[in-house]
Amino acid sequence: MKLYYKTELGKLYLGDSLEAMTSEKIKKYAGKVNLIVTSPPFPLNNKKKYGNEVGEAYKEWFKKLTPIFNELLADDGSLVIEIGNAWEPERPVQSTLHLECLFEMTKQEGSDLRLIQEFICYNPAKLPSPAQWVTVNRWRTVDSYTHIWWLAKSDYPKADNSKVLRPYSKSMKKLLERQSYNAGNRPSEHKISEKSFLKDHGGSISHNFFELEPIDEKREVRLPHNVLSFSNVSSNDFFIRQCKEKGLKPHPARMNKGIVNFFIDFLTDEHDIVFDPFGGSNTSGYCAELKNRQWLAIEASEKYAEQSKIRFNDPELTRK
Repeated sequence: MKLYYKTELGKLYLGDSLEAMTSEKIKKYAGKVNLIVTSPPFPLNNKKKYGNEVGEAYKEWFKKLTPIFNELLADDGSLVIEIGNAWEPERPVQSTLHLECLFEMTKQEGSDLRLIQEFICYNPAKLPSPAQWVTVNRWRTVDSYTHIWWLAKSDYPKADNSKVLRPYSKSMKKLLERQSYNAGNRPSEHKISEKSFLKDHGGSISHNFFELEPIDEKREVRLPHNVLSFSNVSSNDFFIRQCKEKGLKPHPARMNKGIVNFFIDFLTDEHDIVFDPFGGSNTSGYCAELKNRQWLAIEASEKYAEQSKIRFNDPELTRK
């Protein structure tokens, strides 16, 4: 492992993630990391150029990660993992491998990790997958979402949903203006008091469903105020534009920066430490730098580590 580059707030190391996390350079952060946010290689049946284990080897790989995550996290820190679905090799049957990995992290002897909440990331722009069972034989529907697991070592990790509020709907804004609504009992047996919705909190509480593109074009998508666009295919993205200008093929499995921003805002404070052990194009480091957090990242591929430097030329960043 070697230090590949650094900024005022962070460092990216080049090396195998599992080996690097057991090095003294990373172990010195034991108990100090406030947020591990990452999208590890998905449990796919085929090897990808960016590196991924397959089959049972994937679960064994996850098993080795669990004690390391436990050691690095602060007592009130959080682990956020985005992971896709898996399918049985050469069968139109969904695998439980990704779920077994979750159970491994939460049930492994000595692990303090527990699942705080699950989020769903829906992306209608995903290509039909798995192609053999969707477009060739047409036996299954398109696999269009990923899981995002929020885990922690405590039942009460640092979190504040008031920092990731969505804009109020038009109807809610009108309700706040007139200061009245239809109170009383609902068919669901909930009792709505006369003052439950009269206070302006600056926005509504976010949902655990991320909509990367609107399901209904006529409906307004209300994203949290301080989260960048969730769209992962935006032609206005600085990183994508720069890659095109330089003739580079962007990392094929980039973590969405809107989602990274969401969890940084939700689960950390300024100057906290954010860590991504599978850096890729270093979306996490860029977002942490943008939001004045310290950061660490590890990336195995020098090609993608070099490519990730592009992010830090973004004019939105004021630091060098």
